[in-house]
Amino acid sequence: MDHPQPRSEYYRLSAFELATSWVHGVRAVPAIPAVPATPVAALEDAIRPALLRAPCFVSFSGGRDSSAVLAAATALARREGLPDPVPITEVYPGVADADESDWQRLVIEHLDITEWVRLPVAGESDLLGPGARAGLLRRGVVWPPAFQVKDPLFAAVSGGSMLTGEGGDEVIGPRRMTPVNLLVRLRRRPRPILLAAVASSLRPAPVRRAAVRRQMVADDQQPWLRPAVAREHRRLLAVDEAAEPLPWDRSIWWIRHRRAVDAVLTNYDALGAEFDVRVAHPLLDDAFLAALARFGGRWGFAGRTDLMRILFGHLLPEAILSRASKASFDRAYMGEPTREFARTWDGSGVDTALVDPEALRASWLSDRPSTLSGTLLQQAWLSARAVPAGGVR
Repeated sequence: MDHPQPRSEYYRLSAFELATSWVHGVRAVPAIPAVPATPVAALEDAIRPALLRAPCFVSFSGGRDSSAVLAAATALARREGLPDPVPITEVYPGVADADESDWQRLVIEHLDITEWVRLPVAGESDLLGPGARAGLLRRGVVWPPAFQVKDPLFAAVSGGSMLTGEGGDEVIGPRRMTPVNLLVRLRRRPRPILLAAVASSLRPAPVRRAAVRRQMVADDQQPWLRPAVAREHRRLLAVDEAAEPLPWDRSIWWIRHRRAVDAVLTNYDALGAEFDVRVAHPLLDDAFLAALARFGGRWGFAGRTDLMRILFGHLLPEAILSRASKASFDRAYMGEPTREFARTWDGSGVDTALVDPEALRASWLSDRPSTLSGTLLQQAWLSARAVPAGGVR
């Protein structure tokens, strides 16, 4: 099937961003605007335009965030007499870490949904599978690298709209104030782990920056980075993380002003434009975030489950609201096509001033390859095809 050429501009990573697989920095954060709507009403306002551009699909994994968006969209559609949104799920046969089928069925049955699109994406999910290679040749390197394997998903919803649960981990998940909130609410002797979390949250910025750098050194998740590059990456990321405000409301508003979020949403728009799909991310909508920030105030909530119950307790079963597990897709994204390329790769196509090719190859061939190396993997493959890597400027 021939696809039209991209009609919107992708955010193109710099060489440093490509090596580190991250977009550092935070835009200037203005004051939180006054929003008269409640968080639930603001969320519905963010969802409604997608429902009106039928058919409306929800990218549904079965996790808490996509389940919440599906539930809110379904309730709104039924209340206003609009067609139900259609959940669309990518299924990874044989990849146990990515299997969410039990959770998915729980949500689908609870919401009494009758139409559900499931897309099997076995070998096609690899970051160097046939679909990814076709995407790389057409659009160049983009970030996140998994966008190159999303063509079947976007083709299936072409001409309509699609809602995602992007941003849920950050917006609904714990923020810097969360352990302080938990300590204040606690009616018994606090555990040492909570006291340590509170102490960490209240540290001054220089101490928090140092802690982030130490943790990144200990984790060593990107051993292919040259030492000076790794140090600069840790420094920049530590600066960003330490910039998170302590008050919960300001922290929620701050999330949307990270450059990494801008880059992801820009590339979602560009990918959607290729397939005539209008993509919306209600959990990252400005009005919703402002309403949520005003609602939560300085102290916020006692964690992810607490906020899920407040926002979606009337829509989802308790098992979903309080779920602690999460799927992993690394094995789905980096399988045999990745390993085949790594075995024959000559080390070219990456900036060796930034990256150690042999350490990179070892990561691709390991039992647990990291998708943090996905952009480099795709850049190296594209370079081997003698096609300019669109992701490097």
